[in-house]
Formats: sequence, structure tokens, C-alpha cells
Amino acid sequence: MLKLRLKRIGRKRAPSYRLVIMENTTRRDGRPIAEVGYYDPISKNYKFDTPEIKKWLTYGVKPTETVFNLLKKAEILES
Repeated sequence: MLKLRLKRIGRKRAPSYRLVIMENTTRRDGRPIAEVGYYDPISKNYKFDTPEIKKWLTYGVKPTETVFNLLKKAEILES
């Protein structure tokens, strides 16, 4: 099953995340199928490739709970 989830990048105590499409059995920092955005929790910056995310969601990709909340905040998803 494919998931839309966060992949951690960055230094110790300075996390940054990429929004990626991965198989749910792949380890957190493993090889993604596609990268569709990034999120910096320290500065609260984010950039999402909205058309690409919507395309993957129509294919049946399930976002994790955290990613779902980020997409709602970015007004990409409703409810």
C-alpha cells in the first residue's frame, strides 16, 4: 500500500522533512517513489506540489495523520 508521508532530512536538533510517496513497509528514510514537497517545522515553512499530490491521492495513496493535518492547513484537502 502506498502512503504519503514525511521523510526526515537535516541535522541533529534541526529537522526538516520531505513529503514523499512510499510503500508503507519501506523504512522512514528509504528510497521514495516520488517527492512532492517539503516541510520545515522550525520556521513553519512548507511547499507542496499541489497538482502532483492531488494526482497521487486519486490513485489511492493514503496520507498519514500528520501529513493529512498539514494538507488541511495548506488547504489542499477538505475535512
